[in-house]
Amino acid sequence: MILAWVAGLSLAAMWFSGVEERRLNPNQQPDSVITQEGVEVRLASNPQGHYLLGGEINGHAATFLLDTGATFVAIPANVADRLGLQRGRRIAVSTANGTADSFTTRIDTLQLGAIRLHDVNAGIVPGMDGEEILLGMSALRQLEFTQRGGELILRQHR
Repeated sequence: MILAWVAGLSLAAMWFSGVEERRLNPNQQPDSVITQEGVEVRLASNPQGHYLLGGEINGHAATFLLDTGATFVAIPANVADRLGLQRGRRIAVSTANGTADSFTTRIDTLQLGAIRLHDVNAGIVPGMDGEEILLGMSALRQLEFTQRGGELILRQHR
């Protein structure tokens, strides 16, 4: 009986964990619409008004946080190591928390739904916490994007 309760509580905890994760990132597998003009990906905002989405860097799963205030794609060092990204030259970057060291890198392929970007400038930021990659303007400037209400539409033209 005790084992059944433990198993039941474990399953409930896993289910609620998944619900919370989907609430914070409602775009884990974003839907894409392919038209004659190009590709469109629609994103829902999370309860904090942020746009998180699942995608890929060089074929490896990644979670992105859209940040139009970021100059480039900013990758936490632990995530960059896991993705096998090479550190280039050291540069100083301005962040909301002040100046931080960063290393240049290049992303061969960045995928957001059916949108594929190639040869994207990025930075590896050792002091950056978390698992989310800031999707900055070095990637976003290659797309058209519009926001209406709690939805953000990314478009890549052919």
